[in-house]
Amino acid sequence: MTEGAPGYDFSLSTGGSALLVVDLQRGFCDKALAEDLGFPASDHYWQRLESTVLPNAAKLVETARSAGIEVIYTVIEALTRDGRDRSLDHKRSDFLIPSGSPGGQVMPALAPQGDEIVLPKTASGIFNATNIHYLLRNLEVERLAVFGVFTNQCVESAVRDAADRSYLVTMVADACATKSAEEEAASLAVMKGYARIAETADLLAEMRARGASAA
Repeated sequence: MTEGAPGYDFSLSTGGSALLVVDLQRGFCDKALAEDLGFPASDHYWQRLESTVLPNAAKLVETARSAGIEVIYTVIEALTRDGRDRSLDHKRSDFLIPSGSPGGQVMPALAPQGDEIVLPKTASGIFNATNIHYLLRNLEVERLAVFGVFTNQCVESAVRDAADRSYLVTMVADACATKSAEEEAASLAVMKGYARIAETADLLAEMRARGASAA
């Protein structure tokens, strides 16, 4: 576990914390559906997703709820059925998950509960494509733990943009996946300049400590 800069508390054991679950949706995590959509994954991606990322993500979400920590989801999904609101990048790529379609649904094991917030986007960066910064400020969030897929695309974008907006960011290394082990390692090495890099077990301990102190 890589600690944040001295003098700054990145931990989720104090107030003002949230989890940001990035694109762990059926269009990228349900293999049969993803293949139908033409999602460019790899054997490494599917093995890591199924054996490590989804189980760890489920533990993080469940523990956050128990500790009273906000859980926020982002999914790639157009606001329209024909995708006319998509970013130019998605139009050029001919990539579309229409509004209300199965591909935009969060994976069942992580499904939002109650009034947890789900933000659809049609770009890599959630801070560019949604009003998440406004929402986080209204929720008084200062510390943000980020994980999901792809590590070196949408997750990286969220981490960089959150850091630039003065959030104390934790990137959860073993709850992220991309196409190869080499790309995973390169992304995590770069992100050390923007975030604390942590493992799921460390964050579970922090959140459980917060839940115990609040009891």
